[in-house]
Amino acid sequence: MKLRICGIRTLWDTTGDGEFFCPGCGGDRNYRRLTGRRRFAVLGVPLLRRGTTAPVVECAACHEHFDPETLDHPTTTRFSAMLRDAVHTVALGVLAAGGSTSRTVLESAAETVRGAGFEDCTPEQLATVVEVLSADIGQGSAFDPAAEACGAALAIELHEALEPLAPHLAPTGRESILLQGARIALADGAYSTAEREVLTTVGGALRLRAEDTARLLAEAARTPS
Repeated sequence: MKLRICGIRTLWDTTGDGEFFCPGCGGDRNYRRLTGRRRFAVLGVPLLRRGTTAPVVECAACHEHFDPETLDHPTTTRFSAMLRDAVHTVALGVLAAGGSTSRTVLESAAETVRGAGFEDCTPEQLATVVEVLSADIGQGSAFDPAAEACGAALAIELHEALEPLAPHLAPTGRESILLQGARIALADGAYSTAEREVLTTVGGALRLRAEDTARLLAEAARTPS
């Protein structure tokens, strides 16, 4: 075995920890956030400073190092919750746009929300939530048609629920959320103007192109339920 006399050695300091989605393991793991100090070492003994290294994230299971941007990816548990909340918020937006007066639409919305993970959701619960949120006038954007269609509070909720999720979804996943909202709106007939405005806002928040959103809504309207 060849003895290494000298070289550069990195001394790692832990600056934080938590849980993340490890790209190497392919699942949720614990991590340590590390910063490194480079030292010139002789016979393994660090002597002279040679600067610092960029911070890294170390997986506690596989011990691989990743860029800190890896922490931007939600854990599996967090991603499931974000997806569930997104479907729930889209359903509320469609209902607030006029569907809450239709029992058929309420039942369709409740079924969709249960399928997303809220297993105890009922039409009555959704109607109550819509009523409460619709009473909150809030400060909506004058440039957001959804604010007028479903109320400022729900328009804000749509953006907050969908925009952080969109980068982590494949195009088919983003389209699926839009189409679930479309099927709720179509449960009692053609889209109303308000429902179409809400669904257009949903498409935009999901980073779908305007023409793709319009195409998907048209295709959903032509597809028998």
